[in-house]
Amino acid sequence: MSKMKTLVIAIGGNSLIKDAKHQKVEDQYSCVCETSKFIAELIEAGHRVVITHGNGPQVGFILLRSEYSRGILHEVPLDSIGADTQGAIGYQIQQAMQNELWIRGLRKSVVTVVTQTLVESSDPAFQKPTKPIGPFYKKEQADERMAHEKWSMVEDSGRGWRRVVPSPKPVRVIESKAIQDLVERGVVVVAAGGGGIPVVRDDQGRLKGVAAVIDKDYASAILAKEIGADLFIISTGVEQVCLNFGKPDQKTLSVMTRDEAMKYLKEGHFAAGSMKPKVEACLQFIDGGGQEALITSPEALERALAGKTGTRIVRS
Repeated sequence: MSKMKTLVIAIGGNSLIKDAKHQKVEDQYSCVCETSKFIAELIEAGHRVVITHGNGPQVGFILLRSEYSRGILHEVPLDSIGADTQGAIGYQIQQAMQNELWIRGLRKSVVTVVTQTLVESSDPAFQKPTKPIGPFYKKEQADERMAHEKWSMVEDSGRGWRRVVPSPKPVRVIESKAIQDLVERGVVVVAAGGGGIPVVRDDQGRLKGVAAVIDKDYASAILAKEIGADLFIISTGVEQVCLNFGKPDQKTLSVMTRDEAMKYLKEGHFAAGSMKPKVEACLQFIDGGGQEALITSPEALERALAGKTGTRIVRS
């Protein structure tokens, strides 16, 4: 394996929830334990690691609980829900990683940093919310929420009405310097969970949370750039990126240059809700000064880092 590197590894939803039948906290922890084994192999090889993760389903669970307790308990703001899920998922990853490292004889600290991600209040996303969150509602319930809560809501393919919130682009990670300091001291860090808590600055420079959702891969790419990571890794459900995915002429890709990746994006090879944001996040890291990005599955991490599988995105 290559010399020691600083890696930012963005773990996907399959690393937390396998399917709709395995959503309980215990099920999530089992998934985290599996993924931790693969990440521990990289740490054992001497690499410094920052782990980021999604939180979409977990945010949805809290919103649903809040809906059931409506009129009994106070509403939890979306930015606080982001903080709650960062802490809860971070705790699971911390414990699983600590246990796995302990078994391997590695006495490393693992910590979670509840992370804020700066966005611009002028981002056009705030004028056109598009990210669906929470449960489905009947029309009369949706009308009441829009009138009294001032929610933006849309009808979702005949399944009911859902709240939609802005998904602004991340500008910077507020705690990136603290994260970098921890990494340089050999600490394994869990950060930028769910893309981080979206915050804006007021005229006096003070931070304030906003009701929005940030794409975790975009935020992870920003964090990787800001801490000077050698490699940005997106761990997802497939071992390699494909062209014509699911078609008879499907073709796996071992390497993509920046220009090739841009070309494939324009040709529509990558689905908007799947591979497209992952490739875009990798390009964001490369364009921000990063040397290389990698997309692969959790179980293939070590082999991919050794150049035996996965899809690498490089400058040229």
